[in-house]
Amino acid sequence: MAATEGNSMNLGLTAAREAKKDEFYTQYVDIQKEVEAYLEFDPDTFRDKVVYCNCDDPFESNFFKYFAANFNRLGLRRLITTSYDGSSIAGGQITFDEYTAGNDQREKPKAVCVEIEEVTDLDGDGAVGIQDVQLFLERNPHSHRPLEGGGDFRSEECVQLLRQADIVVTNPPFSLFHEFIALLTENEKKFLVIGNTNAITYQGIFPLVQANQLWLGCTNFNVGMFFELPDSWEKYHHIDEKTGKKIGRVSTSCWYTNLDHGRRHQPLSLMTMADNLKFSRNLSGKVSYDRYDNFDAIEVGTYKEIPSDYDGMMGVPVTFLDKFNPDQFEILGYEKTVELRTKVYPTQVQIDSSGRQSNVSKLNDGAAIKLACPPPSKTYYVVNGEFYVQQYKRIFIRHRNLVIAGKIN
Repeated sequence: MAATEGNSMNLGLTAAREAKKDEFYTQYVDIQKEVEAYLEFDPDTFRDKVVYCNCDDPFESNFFKYFAANFNRLGLRRLITTSYDGSSIAGGQITFDEYTAGNDQREKPKAVCVEIEEVTDLDGDGAVGIQDVQLFLERNPHSHRPLEGGGDFRSEECVQLLRQADIVVTNPPFSLFHEFIALLTENEKKFLVIGNTNAITYQGIFPLVQANQLWLGCTNFNVGMFFELPDSWEKYHHIDEKTGKKIGRVSTSCWYTNLDHGRRHQPLSLMTMADNLKFSRNLSGKVSYDRYDNFDAIEVGTYKEIPSDYDGMMGVPVTFLDKFNPDQFEILGYEKTVELRTKVYPTQVQIDSSGRQSNVSKLNDGAAIKLACPPPSKTYYVVNGEFYVQQYKRIFIRHRNLVIAGKIN
C-alpha cells in the first residue's frame, strides 16, 4: 500500500475540494454508520420521506447507492439524486450510455437527475440491492433525465427538486458550505450533510447552532473522515484492499444535521468546581478557575472540567459541541459575539515562541487571560506592560435549570 504524510494529504484534499478540481466520494460505511444512528433513535426517521442527494454523481455516489439499496428498509417514498456537468468519475456500478462515452478517453458526463419511487427484486436473486436499481433504471427511462441547468444545487431546476424533498443527505462542496446551508434553511429542509469542522464558527452557521437549528451528527467528529479518490489523484493515504480505490483523509470533516438523535440528549456527568480543582490534572495547582479579562466568564479547557455547580458563563472549546445537550446547557455566544465582550484592547505587542515581536490587534479576536508574567515557549501579548494569552476558539455556555442550595437558576 502506498501512503503519503497525513498533513500534506489533508491540505491537498481540502485545497482540491475548495478549488472544485476533483470529487472525493464519501465511503459507504461512513454513510451507513451515521444513518443507522438516527434509526436507533427513531426507526421512522426516513419513512415516507423524499430524500434528495443534490451534490451526488449517481454513477459513483455512495449516498445514492446506500439509499437505493436500503430504499424499502428505510421506507422511502422517493429518492432523488442530481449530479453536475463535468463530473470527474463515471461508469461505476450504475451506467447510462446516453450520458457517458465509453470507458477509455470518455467525455465527462452531463448533469443528470435520477429519481426512483420503488425498488423490487427484479433480478430474482431473492434480495433487493443495487443491481435491482440498475435494472429498474434501464427499464424505466423516465426515471433519469439530463439537467439543462448544469446540475448546480443553486440552479432553478435543482431548487425546484429541493422544494419537493423532505430530507437532504449529501457531501456538498466545502467552499460553498455556508451558501448550501443557507439554501436548506431558507427552504426549511431537514438535512444530514458533511462539512468542514471549522464551519461551526462561520458567521452564517454559528447562529443556527446557538438557536438549536443545527447541530453535530453522531459519528466522526474530531477524528476526520476518509474519502474515495479519483484514480488520477497522485497523493493518497492508502488503497482499499476490497475495492482497490485510493483513499484520502480529511481531518477537518464532520457531519452536520438538524435531525434529532439520542446522543445529543445524553446528559454530561460532571463534578463540582471544588472536585475538579482537586482531581483534574489540567487544573492541578490552581485554587480557582482562570477568568477571562475581556469576557465575564471562566475558562474551561475541556468538557470534563465543566463544573456542575457554577451558574455563570463558561468558555469551552469548540469540541464541546460534540457533547452539547440542549436540555442541560444553553449557548450564549462565541468569541466573536460583541455583546458579550467587556473590554477592547488597544494595539498590542505580540511575542511568539521564538521571541519575535510585532504590533497587532489579535487580542480582540478571542478570549484573553491576564498573566502575572510571560509564559514560557508560548505566544503572548503585551498591553501597557501587562501580559496576556489568548484561548483558541471558545464558545460561551451556561447551565440550564441548575439547582444550587435549593434554588433553581
